[in-house]
Amino acid sequence: MNSKEDLIPLTLGIAGPSGSGKTTLIERLIPLILNSGKTVSTLKHVHHEIELDKPGKDSFRHRQAGAHQVMISLPSGWALFSPETSPIKAELHELVKMMAPVDLVLVEGYRSLPIKKIEVFNSTLNGTLNQPFHSSVMAVAADISIPNLSVPMFNRNDIGKIANFIITNLDI
Repeated sequence: MNSKEDLIPLTLGIAGPSGSGKTTLIERLIPLILNSGKTVSTLKHVHHEIELDKPGKDSFRHRQAGAHQVMISLPSGWALFSPETSPIKAELHELVKMMAPVDLVLVEGYRSLPIKKIEVFNSTLNGTLNQPFHSSVMAVAADISIPNLSVPMFNRNDIGKIANFIITNLDI
């Protein structure tokens, strides 16, 4: 019998600075992974507060009144609002455990966590490539050719090759 830990889907981080193309890469990878017969979900880590629940809305009013968690059910899906003081910590493995079972969860953000990841590099941002310093980076997707990498490098627009790399190397 599988343990609860066995039910946690495989995660792959897509890391890079803001504006590097992480969201675009994920958006373009999802259909190719789905076309391979695999299921995929995403989890996005945001470093700043964003307003998902606007003042005056019922769910906002419920939270302001002191509800520990508020779940919104819509015809198109559902969302759960949980405070940072929740007994369920906002750690990646706990969040992934709450998701429906899939073959792969693409994680945008959490770049410092030691999960397998693809680093997205955009030369116009004048940043530095983190790959040489992080053993969790298994490939780089960039807008320029970068010599002497210790991991495979892909043109970030070659989505087919990147998707094939993910499917083959993660054994999903």
